[in-house]
Amino acid sequence: MRVVAFGGGHGLSVTLRALRGIQQERSLDITAVVTVADDGGSSGRLRATRDILPPGDLRQALAALADETAMAELFQHRFAGVDDIAGHPVGNLVLCALMELAQDPVSALDRAAAMLRCHGRVLPMSRQSLHIEADLSEGGEVVTVRGQHEVAISTKTIDRVRLTPAAPEACAEAVRATLRADWLLFGPGSWFTSVIPHLLVPALADAIRESAAKRLVTLNLAADSETAGLTLPEHLAALRRYLPGLQVDVVLADGKAVGDPEPVHRAAESLGARLVLAPVAVVDGSPQHDPQALAAALEPLIRKELENREVTTEWR
Repeated sequence: MRVVAFGGGHGLSVTLRALRGIQQERSLDITAVVTVADDGGSSGRLRATRDILPPGDLRQALAALADETAMAELFQHRFAGVDDIAGHPVGNLVLCALMELAQDPVSALDRAAAMLRCHGRVLPMSRQSLHIEADLSEGGEVVTVRGQHEVAISTKTIDRVRLTPAAPEACAEAVRATLRADWLLFGPGSWFTSVIPHLLVPALADAIRESAAKRLVTLNLAADSETAGLTLPEHLAALRRYLPGLQVDVVLADGKAVGDPEPVHRAAESLGARLVLAPVAVVDGSPQHDPQALAAALEPLIRKELENREVTTEWR
C-alpha cells in the first residue's frame, strides 16, 4: 500500500508518525512530499547564505520516519547560545552538507534517510527554493506580504497565496510517487503555507488531480494566525479554490473540534468525500494531534482499502 503525505512542519510530522505506527502492523510504502518555501529561523538563515533548499521541514519529516536511535536524536539537537551556530539544528547543517556534496537535493535526502534508517522516503515538492506571497485584507485595504514566515504570523485575512517564482518545476520523483499512490494525505498543518503550496506547483497539482489514489484530508483542531476567522468548511473550500476539480474521498476531523458536524459534512460532500469523526487530539486538551490517536483513526480506512484491493486481485 503506497501512501503519499503532503505538507510541512509539525503537521506533516504527526501524520508521518501516525503512518509509522500503522506500518508496524501493515505493509506501507510511505513517501513524504515537503514544502520548500520556509524562510524563517535556521532554514531562513541557511537558504540566505547557501544555495540549498530550506532544510527545516525536510529534517522534521526525516526525523518522523527515522528509527528511534541516537543518530535521530542527534539530528534534532538544536545548538544553544548566541554565536553563529546558535539556533541551528544539527540535522539542518547535515542536510546542508549533503546537498552540497550530492549536488542534488533528492540524492542528499536519500542519503540522510539511509543514515537515519528511515521507514519511508522524503522528497521536496520542487528542487528549487520557493517563496510564498499573500494578499491580505483588513478593513477594505489589501496589502501583499512576502515570505512564508511573514504570511504564517499574519493576523489579517488571507485573500490569496501564490508561489514565486510562479509555476515552479515539480520534483519528478514526487510526481511519480503521487501517480503511483494508493492514498494521498493532506493536512493537518498550516493551511496556506504547508498544505496549499503543493497545489500551486503545476505538474504536482496535475498528478494529484489525475492520480487513481484515494484522497484523505485531515482537518486542523483549531485556527492559527494565518487561518484566523476561517471555518473548517472554508478550509475545505480553499482546497477546491486552488485546485479546481479536486475530488476527495475522506475528510477526517475531531468531533470536539468540529462542533456542529452538519456544515463540515456538507463541505466534505461538495468535494465528493464522506466525513469521518474520530478523537485524534492529545488528551490534555491542547489543539495538537496525537500520533497514536491519528494512527487509530487512519488504520481502518487504509486497511479497508487494502482488503478491498486484495479481494479484487483474488477475484481477477
